[in-house]
Amino acid sequence: MERAEERPLGELFSELAHETGTLVRQEVALTKVEMKAKAKTAAQDGIVVGIGGGIAILGGFGIFAAIILLAALVMPLWAAAFLVGGLFLAFGAALTWFGIKKLREVDAVPRVTVRTFEENKRWLQEQVAQ
Repeated sequence: MERAEERPLGELFSELAHETGTLVRQEVALTKVEMKAKAKTAAQDGIVVGIGGGIAILGGFGIFAAIILLAALVMPLWAAAFLVGGLFLAFGAALTWFGIKKLREVDAVPRVTVRTFEENKRWLQEQVAQ
């Protein structure tokens, strides 16, 4: 194998350009994979938010009237409706808050790709400096 100093400069730059192109294509592929995984996590957390809201609404519709009527046995009907409505609202809000909190934890930056781009930049600088 020839030493780098003995190879023509044009050949070295051609090889560097080819390797850089390959490296960029691999980085783009890595970015796609990483972002797809992050999008899947965000979608799953979004589903939790939707389910939480849906449970709050459907549960409220199904049991709401019965609980109001039960509470109306010991208090005025309007007070029973106010109390039960407030409890269902609090439960639904808690589920929605939990889902939003999980969504905020999703890191949208492709950290692995950024790190490898930095490593590749250092490598490229070393290659040009030789």
